[in-house]
Amino acid sequence: MNLALLGFIMIVVFMALIMSKKMSALVALILVPTVFAIIGGFYNGIGEHMLEGLKQVAPTGMMLIFAILYFGIMIDAGLFDPVINVIIKAVKGDPLKITIGTVILASLVALDGDGTTTFIITVTAMLPLYRKVGMNPYILAALALLSIGVMNMTPWGGPTARAISALQTTTEEVFTPIIPVMAAGILFALGVAYYFGVKERKRVGIADHLMMSLDDMHLHPDGKSNDENALLRPKLVWVNALLTILLLYALITEFLPIPVLFMCGFAVAVLINYPNIALQSERIKAHAPNVLAVVSLVFASGIFTGVMNGTKMVDAMATALVNIVPASMGDHFAVITALLSMPFTYFMANDPYYYGILPILAESASQFGITKAEMARASILGQPVHVLSPLYAAGYLLVGMLGIDYGENQKFALKWAIGSSVFMIVVAIILGVIPL
Repeated sequence: MNLALLGFIMIVVFMALIMSKKMSALVALILVPTVFAIIGGFYNGIGEHMLEGLKQVAPTGMMLIFAILYFGIMIDAGLFDPVINVIIKAVKGDPLKITIGTVILASLVALDGDGTTTFIITVTAMLPLYRKVGMNPYILAALALLSIGVMNMTPWGGPTARAISALQTTTEEVFTPIIPVMAAGILFALGVAYYFGVKERKRVGIADHLMMSLDDMHLHPDGKSNDENALLRPKLVWVNALLTILLLYALITEFLPIPVLFMCGFAVAVLINYPNIALQSERIKAHAPNVLAVVSLVFASGIFTGVMNGTKMVDAMATALVNIVPASMGDHFAVITALLSMPFTYFMANDPYYYGILPILAESASQFGITKAEMARASILGQPVHVLSPLYAAGYLLVGMLGIDYGENQKFALKWAIGSSVFMIVVAIILGVIPL
């Protein structure tokens, strides 16, 4: 069977299984690529491919383990309680204000370009509100994904830096013109938030009679009791805030590898807040279910990635998509690249797309007078769809913290993610950021 066709069928089968709930994402990520690798005749190398995939995701898995533990300790200690209380007082039980607040908070937090911290802080602040008012948690997931999907386009977010380095352009050439397009993406997210807010307001009403506070809610974002006041460390709020700011600064400046930073951050945080060894062990055990739920999916995605890359399935799929672009459409290569960035960044990681596929597309586009900078801008407009990819590790963290189904979240959020990308592509064309 044609390798590209096999790959496309595998993606369709995978999505169908998890969206129809015939199979969990964890099981599908392991079994689907294994079966299709066997069908493709890759019996001998399948083990090596899987191990290579696991090696690739191992640093991410380690980072998530200690990121969850670090922010879990900070939540236990009450670092975010003042912020949450301010938000609670501002929204006053109005679903519309809650959804708008979700986008604003997620977008601001996402300025650091990291999905993990964005989801942890956003869910920590907003999920108690959603639960108290009776709102749909899938809305929270969708709005957080739309926000990080846009803010991930900052140079320090990853994709833009890859596009710049792969095509040897500059930040000024690529990122500066894309800023108004990102603003349009946030406006789209706010529009979606308004739609859901009005819809939820009609469904559950406005709970403005509720004088909500943290003590009122009795809920942590993970659903545990909030009565354990002994865990709170109000006197250490500024110490914890400083530690978190230093950690985020170190992440942005790449002072050390991210997994190492979170490991060190966790060690310092737990020692400062809970010096008692028995209490340290108790807090680690309390957050262990979240760690297992998220990290197991990350390592399962390593099997998926390893098989896709090792069998060259992903290369064949990319080549097939590039080859279907007729020469007569050459003048529209930037728009085509922007549209293709959605499926490309969905079924493959950022590195193979930006370092493997984008240079090929850019070389082809240059024959039609389209610059590398324009191609780089076009290539990052599919990021709202990318953050729903089964290869996007932070997405598993979001689903795990909210306690929602991965496949159902895909079904709920994917159309909005596609809408966000298409909207930004249209704005980019109108503003001349990419040529039509």
